[in-house]
Order: sequence, then structure tokens, then C-alpha cells
Amino acid sequence: MIHYHFYHPIEVRYGDLDPQGHVNNAKHLTYFEQARIAYMIELGLFTKDQSFMEIGVILADVHITYLEPIYFGEQIKVGVHISKLGNKSMTWMQNIVDAKTGKEIARGQVVMVTYDYKEEKTINIPREWREKIKQFENLGG
Repeated sequence: MIHYHFYHPIEVRYGDLDPQGHVNNAKHLTYFEQARIAYMIELGLFTKDQSFMEIGVILADVHITYLEPIYFGEQIKVGVHISKLGNKSMTWMQNIVDAKTGKEIARGQVVMVTYDYKEEKTINIPREWREKIKQFENLGG
């Protein structure tokens, strides 16, 4: 079982719904992204006044398992946990849970690669990022 040290609350907006009346599957990706950015701000890897081009990560792979629908007005939060640090990539485990009960609604795995947008090439994970993530996530090695 994954232990999440970080959760970010998400407001389910009316515009997130599809014709069936629940959150559209594609919005889960947006919720995951919003929580990842909040995590990066929390750890000091990114600040709110930085440009998107300075974030230094790019999405490489994503997998989502949908367990239950999410409806308008539900209180949810998104968990973020970095489970693996490679040289240039990070494996992020994420989930969406009911904020009141803690019941898991969806879960996913995302691979992010550190990226230099100006040079348009992958780069090694910055040492400062690695240290902050390892400390926060209690990762060894």
C-alpha cells in the first residue's frame, strides 16, 4: 500500500462533467497535474511566479485506473507520491480519494522527465530536487 505524504484538495467544477453527469475521464489528468504542481510548490521545486517553461518536467507516460465515478459537488483530494527517482525520470504515484471518507476513487502512475525547454532536451534531475524529494518521501539511496 502506498503511503501518501501529500494531498491537494480539488474542487469539482460543473464544467468538469460529461453528458453522463460525472467527471469526464480526461479531467482526472488535469486533477493529477494540478496536484503535482502543488506538490512541487510545497517542496520548493517550483514557485508560483515562475513561467511554465521553467518547471523543467515533461510528461512521458501515464496510466489511470478508474474505480468509481466522481460527481459534481463531491469533496475530493489528490494524493501525490514520488516512488522512484531515476537519472532523468521520476515515477509519481497518484490517487483521487473522497475527502470525507478517504475512499479511493481512482489511482494512477505518471512518469515525468526533467527537461530543458530552451535546449529542447532531457536533463538530469537537479541535485536540489533529488535531495528535497528523497527527504520528503523517505526514499533511500
